[in-house]
Amino acid sequence: MKTALVVTSISAPNPVLQALASQSQERDYHFIVIGDRKSPEKFELPGCEFYSLSQQQKNDLKLAEICPVGHYARKNIGYLLALQNEAQIILETDDDNFPYDSFGQSLQRQQTVPSIENSGWLNVYQYYTDARIWPRGFPLDALHQPLPDWESLPVKTVDCPIQQGLANDNPDVDAIYRLTLPLPQQFRRDRRLALKKGTWCPFNSQNTAWWQEVFPLMYLPAYCSFRMTDIWRSFVAQRVLWTTDWGLLFHEPTVYQERNVHDLMRDFEQEIPGYLHNRKICETLENLDLKTGQESLADNLYNCYEKLVSLEFFPKEELDLLKAWLQDLQAMV
Repeated sequence: MKTALVVTSISAPNPVLQALASQSQERDYHFIVIGDRKSPEKFELPGCEFYSLSQQQKNDLKLAEICPVGHYARKNIGYLLALQNEAQIILETDDDNFPYDSFGQSLQRQQTVPSIENSGWLNVYQYYTDARIWPRGFPLDALHQPLPDWESLPVKTVDCPIQQGLANDNPDVDAIYRLTLPLPQQFRRDRRLALKKGTWCPFNSQNTAWWQEVFPLMYLPAYCSFRMTDIWRSFVAQRVLWTTDWGLLFHEPTVYQERNVHDLMRDFEQEIPGYLHNRKICETLENLDLKTGQESLADNLYNCYEKLVSLEFFPKEELDLLKAWLQDLQAMV
């Protein structure tokens, strides 16, 4: 299937971007890097198609005209450009995640794996390590919730059009973890798990595969904290997956992270909305009356954000961006 790889970066071609470009050339991936206002004036990397801010404006995308600059959500433009190029699968990662050879390989939607549903909040990381660790966005008051025994989970064949790979060494954890607990950490490679209706776990944008049928759910909200955009996206995506009886797959690490420099206290500050509201957001989404079936996916996506805007988790400007996103998608059909 035609595969694209999307990254947003303000870096010059660094070792990660070089590795991703080399791998993309070997595998015939369409590798797109979305720049921003701090990106270098010249960006040249064989195997990579770089889009500066000015180049993003030249593709007749409504979203590119109104999406805020200086925000991770400009990655949305990369997804649209991949779709313009007829991508059937979109991979995404970040410019500090080195790919293993297994990155993006042997992708299959149908997974015969242990699955779990109707379990509420589930700390998936605990199935991959004995260390006390949790994913960014996981509610702190759910950390002591016991996990079902791995061996007790039923093995089923599940259609998983969104698949989250883990990251070794510096995995995606929150600032509280980084400030108080040890890194690096490694995850086991012999497990995969499908989450279905009624089970929540945040997933990120650092190592994720999306199939064409769920491309609308890739939308990253822009009018929220940088540290919450992909997490809140993940909650909306999971809720909409339930309406189609599709699952979310977590699988073994296929990247390792050498994390870019961060101010951890600033990360903590930007994560406060999540610490305070992640549980409430998911309760709100779970209680929505959404339509079933793939044909309602875009409407369900909009209804989720409309509800979250009404409760002031997002300002009303978010709906303007979402409308532009959906219009751009519709124009490509």
